[in-house]
Amino acid sequence: MSTPDDTPASGPSAAPVAAAAAASPSAQTDSSPPSPPETGAAEAAASSASSSAAAAPAPASAPAPAAKPSAKQKKKATTSTLSSSAKRIQKELAEISLDPPHNCSAGPKGDNLYEWVSTIVGPGDSPYSSGVFFLDIHFPQEYPFKPPKIIFRTRIYHCNINSQGQICLDILKDNWSPALTISKVLLSICSLLTDPNPHDPLVHSIAQQLIGNRKEHDATAKEWTKRYACC
Repeated sequence: MSTPDDTPASGPSAAPVAAAAAASPSAQTDSSPPSPPETGAAEAAASSASSSAAAAPAPASAPAPAAKPSAKQKKKATTSTLSSSAKRIQKELAEISLDPPHNCSAGPKGDNLYEWVSTIVGPGDSPYSSGVFFLDIHFPQEYPFKPPKIIFRTRIYHCNINSQGQICLDILKDNWSPALTISKVLLSICSLLTDPNPHDPLVHSIAQQLIGNRKEHDATAKEWTKRYACC
């Protein structure tokens, strides 16, 4: 029969030790590796990084090539050119209205400043005397750097003026100068009626008649003037 000394100790001193070991999970937790961050935290971090990238300034781009002039700019440049020529024509219109050349008159047909009509009374010492000749005058946009285009609307028997009314006059072609005005041109046409130039003709048959038989030439010129140019 055993004695109390042979029984293992199960008294109050052993129970607190076991209870302390069971209630102390911190020792096991502290020794384990840290757990990964939650999924929500990772997504928030990624979103924050994306916002920071969007807020960062974009790199400077290369300078754009020079733009070609637009249609509006081209039109403005053309308008500037037209205004310059229009001012010159308006100035000549004022001058010819105040002081018209002898036996001549001229002015715009209507609202178009570049289209004029002119009249020339045949010089008294020419076979065109007493005739009233109508002419069309067209000013180019480049006027006065290009000559006006002048056409006889009234038929005339002249070696330097053909049946279409075109005039062979050097100042209307190669000898044109911006210093010339429409008044000076009309005076030159009047002089051409008095002194035709058979050596630079538009109508060769009339030029030959003028050289060979001036009397017959003048008689025909008077007849045409009476038929076509007298009111």
